[in-house]
Amino acid sequence: MHLRIFIAAAWSVFLGCASSRTTTTVSDKTMNTVYETVKTPFKYGVVFSHPDTSKMMDSPSIFRWKGRWYMSYIVFDGRGYETWIAMSKDLLHWESKGRILSFTKAGWDSDQKAGYLSLLDIRWGGSYKPAAFRDEYWLSYLGGSASGYEAGRLGVGVAHNQEPSMAMEWKRRPEAVLSAKDKDARWFENQTIFKSMVIRDKKKFTGEPFVMFYNARGDTAHYESIGMATSSDMEHWHRFGKDPVISRHQEGSICGDAQITKIGKLFVMFYFGAFWNGSEHAFDRFACSYDLAQWTEWKGEDLVRPSEPYDAIYAHKPFVIRWKGVVHHFYTAVGNKGRVIALATSSPL
Repeated sequence: MHLRIFIAAAWSVFLGCASSRTTTTVSDKTMNTVYETVKTPFKYGVVFSHPDTSKMMDSPSIFRWKGRWYMSYIVFDGRGYETWIAMSKDLLHWESKGRILSFTKAGWDSDQKAGYLSLLDIRWGGSYKPAAFRDEYWLSYLGGSASGYEAGRLGVGVAHNQEPSMAMEWKRRPEAVLSAKDKDARWFENQTIFKSMVIRDKKKFTGEPFVMFYNARGDTAHYESIGMATSSDMEHWHRFGKDPVISRHQEGSICGDAQITKIGKLFVMFYFGAFWNGSEHAFDRFACSYDLAQWTEWKGEDLVRPSEPYDAIYAHKPFVIRWKGVVHHFYTAVGNKGRVIALATSSPL
């Protein structure tokens, strides 16, 4: 009990100081406190493999609905990405339920549909339930019409449904909402756009209630960075700022797959890095912000990194939640079991 009181008091002091700041930089002391709050040094192991082990799976997105846990995840079978959903009672044992975004015969997104649930409760230790907008639930997805692994010029689409937990096809908007071909596409995103995540910001720090984070690559920026867009209706999106919010600016490097949580008044972005400084591996990191636009990157140890046979190549693409006092860090592991979903936790299970 004393430890919980101490941590709560520490957060109160840090976030109270933040409210009187004129700078948007997060202090080293606060960054260290965040690290101690979110770190997951105990690797539980692989928690989910796709029923067809010949297919690769990727990018877990975790939410809670009617007393059960659900995971949207993407599957690559050689043609492209489809989006599936799985269910769990305990966050450890998962059962695949079926597709929610499937291949189609035609359209801008016929061969690629990699979806990520939108408008989740992002409060640290919150409900993790999705919120409805216009009486529907929403997701954003990577879309494209070229066959192959992330082939062609990809873009972002949106889809909606009245029941987020069912294995049924979501209704897609007929065109991409963000594309590298858009007239306002910026220098770091005018080649292709990858994974996206959409949150609802009731305080409208950016001027609009819906905020999208996504990673993209440019014709001259031969690396992936994380950029932002905003919307008032989930269907019409506007680029935010001139530059990416997270980037290494290194040839071949990747910063991507942002997930946003909120600890008190502080926003925390979990994301993955890959191929930094000549590394051949991928690993998970975090950054912090008071306003969603200016981000301070953590300079310390990776949250998860390759260390076990099942994640010896990549330990990346995070989705991090806190439930019943335990931090659960889901990630895509690539190693001797193929491409699967693994889990690290703040305490041994």
